[in-house]
Amino acid sequence: MKLKISCLQMDIAFGNPLKNYEIVNELIEKAVTDKPDIIVLPELWTTGYDLNRLEEIADIDAKQTIDYLQKAAKKHQIHMVGGSVANQGENGVKNTLLVINKNGQLVHQYNKLHLFKLMDEHRFLVAGNEKGLFELEDRKFAGVICYDIRFPEWIRSHTSEGAEALFVVAEWPALRLAHWRTLLIARAIENQCFVIGCNRSGDDPNNLFAGHSIIIDPWGEVISEAGEGQEIITAEIELDQVREIRKQIPVFEDRKPEYYK
Repeated sequence: MKLKISCLQMDIAFGNPLKNYEIVNELIEKAVTDKPDIIVLPELWTTGYDLNRLEEIADIDAKQTIDYLQKAAKKHQIHMVGGSVANQGENGVKNTLLVINKNGQLVHQYNKLHLFKLMDEHRFLVAGNEKGLFELEDRKFAGVICYDIRFPEWIRSHTSEGAEALFVVAEWPALRLAHWRTLLIARAIENQCFVIGCNRSGDDPNNLFAGHSIIIDPWGEVISEAGEGQEIITAEIELDQVREIRKQIPVFEDRKPEYYK
């Protein structure tokens, strides 16, 4: 099964949701000219890391962002891995990844499990406690957020349940660009799956971001990679390749999880 995927690597306007909706509108209109099956957005794309103002600018129950993504998905008949949004709920603000199918249905919400203390996430955000597994086109996928990729056991908990591609939405800093690329390639090889990493570009008052959104095959080969600036990358993946590689080198059959505790 072939899927064409576009990552929208955007320069997020700090703390300005209205401006960010405008930026995404423009990028989506450009991306659809390549007729992708799935469009991917970066982490916290409506607000950026304006953590001090999150309670003021966060999306209540993510309703505005869900509505926006649903309309875009139906208009263009495209699945949306809609990055993540600052989602204001009863118990605080969560960093929530949203998946919308091409019919405009909300398929899954994943709340970031591993909060990044170096950027004070734990002071402003509430951690999630459920997996990022979801289905599109009757195939299994997983979505995680940024810092999550440093926890290989968390990623494996998804691929061991059949996920064939991993979507990673991020605001990864330029300072650790080498880690971004190396970790994503490692996650692809060890899980024998496609990895689609959509990062942001640009900067905010405290950080310079790496860009380098990337699409990697199950052998760890880079299919497409962005530079540092705002841009769109698109690549076609063949999901059946995952099943072939997992048969060729039966890592999942040879696991012995009873010894890993």
